[in-house]
Amino acid sequence: MSNTIATGTWSPTTVLRGDPAKAVREIAERPGRDLQVHGSARLAGTLLSAGVVDTLRLVMAPVVIGSGRRLLTHPSPAAGLRLVQHEATAQGLVLLEYPTTGSARTAHYQGVTNLR
Repeated sequence: MSNTIATGTWSPTTVLRGDPAKAVREIAERPGRDLQVHGSARLAGTLLSAGVVDTLRLVMAPVVIGSGRRLLTHPSPAAGLRLVQHEATAQGLVLLEYPTTGSARTAHYQGVTNLR
C-alpha cells in the first residue's frame, strides 16, 4: 500500500492504493501465486482484521528489545490461529506458521501444573 509511489522497484511487485482489504480480495481472485506481506506489520494487522489473511508466517529472533510498536494491532475481535509448523534455525531464529481459524477461543489461564 502506498500513497506516494506508483510502481515497485523489484519484481514481482504490485503497489496497492485505496482500501487494502478490498485491493487484496481483488488480487486474490486472479490466478497466480501467493500474496505476501513482508516488513509491514501495520498492513498485515489491517488485513488480519479484515479477515483476508489465510496464513500467518512469523520469524522470531532471539532478541528482547523492551520497547517499540506492537507486532500486530487491530480493532477487530481476537483472531484465532492454529500452529501447524515450527522450526528453529541453527542461528536461533524460530519459524512459525499459523493458518487463521476465525474468531479466537478465549479462556482463563489456570497456570501450568503438569508439563507432561
